[in-house]
Amino acid sequence: MDNGICVIIAAMNAAPTIARAVETALREPETIEVIVIDDGSRDDTIGAAKTVDDGSGRLRTHRFEQNRGPAAARNMAIEMSKAEVLSILDADDFLFPGRFRQLLAQEDWDFVADNIAFVDEEGASRAHLELVEIEPDPKLIDLKTFVEGNISKSGVRRGEIGFLKPLMRRAFLDENGLRYREDLRLGEDYDLYARALAAGARYKVIHSCGYGAVVRGNSLSGSHRTEDLRRLYEADRAILSQAPLSNEERRIIRQHEQHIRARYELRHFLDLKKSQGFAHALSYAVRHPAALPAIAGGIFADKSQRFRRPPEAPVALGGTGKLRYLLTAPAGRG
Repeated sequence: MDNGICVIIAAMNAAPTIARAVETALREPETIEVIVIDDGSRDDTIGAAKTVDDGSGRLRTHRFEQNRGPAAARNMAIEMSKAEVLSILDADDFLFPGRFRQLLAQEDWDFVADNIAFVDEEGASRAHLELVEIEPDPKLIDLKTFVEGNISKSGVRRGEIGFLKPLMRRAFLDENGLRYREDLRLGEDYDLYARALAAGARYKVIHSCGYGAVVRGNSLSGSHRTEDLRRLYEADRAILSQAPLSNEERRIIRQHEQHIRARYELRHFLDLKKSQGFAHALSYAVRHPAALPAIAGGIFADKSQRFRRPPEAPVALGGTGKLRYLLTAPAGRG
């Protein structure tokens, strides 16, 4: 294995944005490989990626003829890579200068993640000028904290730490037989990190920001199938059945499983209503009484949405209002 970082980019129909992602990855001196996996694109994603090849030999590409999903694409890149440290970069996102230097300054980790700045496409090219300097304030997170941070709570701004893009030590993945579950097309990152933490991973998070996420209405992370929700709650069940967990860890994973299961039941009910009519959907609900609270609660929440005060949009730390950050500033800072 080689010292340095491999940046993995799973891409589908990403020709308009992938050059920016590749260019920012190649800009980091710690990057020894950038591997782009074209997941069955209908456009020239690989050609667009190659337009910013710097001639260093670090950019490599591979194409799936048929779409297989981001988990399969990332697993392929892991097998192709020779680097000791792996970094995931989405094809429409980018890295801020100095990100890897900042993360590698941390010690004693198997996974290490930093803050994410959310920006609209129009502001992406200027985002580095708006970036707020935030103290790292490193913290180790455990399995309970991680899973709890991925459960929505009414009236509470969610951290959604499953969105973080940590650097990962290949040695830990290999020693514990960890790869992405290729049957998941939603929450594949959450599942991998949860299984890693259950296996004893040291997961460190810093508040400094080095990753830029472009907000899009049509992104894959913003849309999913009903079936994807079912597979995600079944992944939680697999962790519960396979991993040695404390009672508190089991409780919080069951809570996450029930949270995802409730979303599935509502979506499944609405799918049945749309495809086969209200009577058929109601019959399903009656035959599955355990699903009734999720269905009724989801419908009530949707109908009452117009009467509730909309949540305030998070603004950038430091008050610029042009970037939104995933993690809030450490107490008394930012």
